[in-house]
Amino acid sequence: MMSDLGLGSWPARRARMDGAAIALEQGDRHLDYATLADRVEALAGGLARLGVKAGDRVAYLGPNDLSTFETLFATGRLGGIFVPLNLRLAAAEISYMLADCGASVLVHGPDQAGLVRAADPAAAGVRHVVPIANSPQEQGDSRYERLLTPGAGGCAPSSPVTLEDDALILYTSGTTGRPKGAVLTHGNITFNTVNQLAHLDVLRSDTVVCTAPLFHVTGLGQVSLPTLFKGGRVIVAPKFDPAWLLRTIAQHAVAAFSAVPTMLQLLCDSPDWDTADLSSLRYVVFGGSPVDERVARAWRERGVDVLQGYGMTEAAPGVLMTLPGTAAGHPASTGVPHFFTDVQLLPLEGSGRIGGSGLRPAEGTGELLVRGPNVFRGYWRRPAETAAVLEPDGWYHGGDVLTIDGDGWGYVVDRVKDVIISGGENIYPAEVEAVLRQLPAIADCAVIGVPDQRWGEVGVAYLVPAPGRSLDEAQVRAHLESRLARFKVPRYLKIVSGLPRTATGKLQRSLLRPGPPETGRCP
Repeated sequence: MMSDLGLGSWPARRARMDGAAIALEQGDRHLDYATLADRVEALAGGLARLGVKAGDRVAYLGPNDLSTFETLFATGRLGGIFVPLNLRLAAAEISYMLADCGASVLVHGPDQAGLVRAADPAAAGVRHVVPIANSPQEQGDSRYERLLTPGAGGCAPSSPVTLEDDALILYTSGTTGRPKGAVLTHGNITFNTVNQLAHLDVLRSDTVVCTAPLFHVTGLGQVSLPTLFKGGRVIVAPKFDPAWLLRTIAQHAVAAFSAVPTMLQLLCDSPDWDTADLSSLRYVVFGGSPVDERVARAWRERGVDVLQGYGMTEAAPGVLMTLPGTAAGHPASTGVPHFFTDVQLLPLEGSGRIGGSGLRPAEGTGELLVRGPNVFRGYWRRPAETAAVLEPDGWYHGGDVLTIDGDGWGYVVDRVKDVIISGGENIYPAEVEAVLRQLPAIADCAVIGVPDQRWGEVGVAYLVPAPGRSLDEAQVRAHLESRLARFKVPRYLKIVSGLPRTATGKLQRSLLRPGPPETGRCP
């Protein structure tokens, strides 16, 4: 018996309708829907032989790959929980996440072998490490491919999955200094997919490119899964390469892809931009931060709808998106709410909690609240942090201040949270500050974001030396880079005698934001 409603049943359901149609493509590797369904079923059986059952966590560390989708679907087929990990993280961060989610299996790419050794998954409680082959020629000898060979355990056991069952844990940087895992159910993913299909004309004949990383919810939710749901073709890009992407759009008549503003800018700045054939490209979905008007205009002049969206991991991720054909008329807007998503604004002068009738109508300015079947059920094993942002009736505190006009179009105007968005990656100052404070020579510190032409924002760390101590920039950077992903390391370091704080000791970050310091640039 197949899974009832879960993500793991998607390949088999599509195979019955579109068996010979190509589902996934990467280089010279192609999987039609029937083959994908067979491989998912076989891999689910292999994972079951390793002891994976409903509710168990299977982690994945590697670039975008056909195996990413196979592992996602196979884990869902068993009722397990898929945990994709950011391959840009440091070993200490990977180790923490493996232990925090209690992963029993770690599947990893060949280029991540060194990172996996440094993370010491056995110490984090991982029972089985499954490497993927270095090349197609080695696939038959890889442990991953051997899992797809039916063994004594036979086929995957029947594990009916409902929309209420957990499907994904996606780690978001922690505002309190530690990353936390947002738990998305099969229903969250399914309704985000339906929201996308209601918003965009995704066709069964479409070919799209998955270039956004699959360890981010945008890589999965905004283009890839909706296209697979409809029976289209997804070309999997292991990394973002502007020249390759422009060639691929022309060669394969690509209809869409998702991106962050930095990607759109790099594509426009590519020497191949002026001659690239973009005639097949109907739309690009982007988010994370606004795109520069010069860049948006360049895409519109090529006849491509550049659709800005607003979302978060906790909403799987879609909340708002620009309507096709209307972006030019609302250049600063993040769009209108998705079909099955409700939004509301909380007065900023309020207590920060909803409190019954504390909601104002969805017009004006306030902290964004989101509710719908795409909104997550909470943070993994963190009931207090879940209760702080998720109301009993399902309203989630988005953390950003938005204006919503009378027609329902949203505009981001400020942030309640202090997140820095650099090249589409979220950086939480508290997490970086917690690592900085591990150095005895630092008495106090603060991290903020400042504008950057290429990345949107970069970090600046203001450091107060401990009495009688001096700070060496190289040592500070080495300490950060050994514990954090490189994109989280502040671009600038500035040594100061003190930080602006209120009488109660609260840091006044707004007083640190005039602009980047003159020195201390990170290579």
